[in-house]
Amino acid sequence: MKDLDLFKRLSKRLDNLEKLPKLDEQKSIPKVLQEKGISRREFISWATSIAAMLSLPASFTPLVAKATELSDRLPIIWLHMAECTGCSESLLRTDAPSIDSLIFDYISLEYHETLMASAGWQAEANLEHAIEKYKGNYILMVEGGIPSGQTDFYLTIGGHANTGEQNAKVACEHAKAIFAIGSCSSFGGVQAAIPNPTGAVSLSKITNKSVINVPGCPPSEKNIVGTLLHYILYGSLPALDAYNRPKWAYGQRIHDLCERRGHFDAGEFVEKFGDEGSKKGYCLYKVGCKGPYTFNNCSKNKFNQHTSWPIQAGHGCIGCSEPDFWDKMGPFEEPVGDKLYNTVFGGAGADATADKIGVGILATAAVGITAHAIISKVKNPIEDEEH
Repeated sequence: MKDLDLFKRLSKRLDNLEKLPKLDEQKSIPKVLQEKGISRREFISWATSIAAMLSLPASFTPLVAKATELSDRLPIIWLHMAECTGCSESLLRTDAPSIDSLIFDYISLEYHETLMASAGWQAEANLEHAIEKYKGNYILMVEGGIPSGQTDFYLTIGGHANTGEQNAKVACEHAKAIFAIGSCSSFGGVQAAIPNPTGAVSLSKITNKSVINVPGCPPSEKNIVGTLLHYILYGSLPALDAYNRPKWAYGQRIHDLCERRGHFDAGEFVEKFGDEGSKKGYCLYKVGCKGPYTFNNCSKNKFNQHTSWPIQAGHGCIGCSEPDFWDKMGPFEEPVGDKLYNTVFGGAGADATADKIGVGILATAAVGITAHAIISKVKNPIEDEEH
């Protein structure tokens, strides 16, 4: 009965959205998918996987498909701040575009510096026009950390010499929903690493409005598109964790979902890159994997056309979807337990749960992981004898 009520509510939401005028009469997402050789069967299969990712029953697949087809009715403004453009590139630079990236190519991006042909005064005018035309109705996506305060001039844009902070504040003020895309926009990223000379901060630090964080360096394209579709379906924010990340995407540790977890439990660890343990696919904790402290669904979504991810490729997780990962998770090839300063136990609690539990429990959990790795050294001395 609960599912039926939700189905009716989401159907009504999409019916209302369908009444909005198309922003571009010359194209539609179904037409684009067809032109790219994506069959209806493939599209419905993809919609089923998105429904499952959003914790919706398979019976909701038609609604997910319809929400996708209507996603070009909502204008999107995408701002670039201090970043490498990697989040956009992960969606756009692919030799075999997935349905996710094709959808993102053809939604109504009213402003996106990487994609648009205009530059200079024309680009600035386009941004001002988009904000004014769709005031209160557009979705704002921001990529990159934001130099702020007395050092905001480190990001100065265009002929008006506006700072990135000024542009972001104006765009946030009139947005219907705000997404911080990538770890730089979500938490400051590498730009905010100690000593942070530009004063870079997260998007949430320069606006009082709610911001949905979609971190990762870069985040999975499915996490970006899934967050957008969740908003289209519900018209409201998803359930968020302590760091404003959608729980459906960031609710479990990398460690919980890792294909090498069995080796961790068995006390089988890679002691150094290239050793016998690495050839056998053993756990990478001792060579720096931050999977026990990192929340993301990388092992489900993977990268490079969903073929692999860092741990599968043989390198540990660097914790890139956690706050201040550059400082708190490094050095990236050393265990957290070996560090003296700026660890994840320093009050932020990134190695807790998605809902943030007490720091004492966090420390206990971390000590337990470290102790397990040390004890396994005593139980499994064979690798040392072999090398």
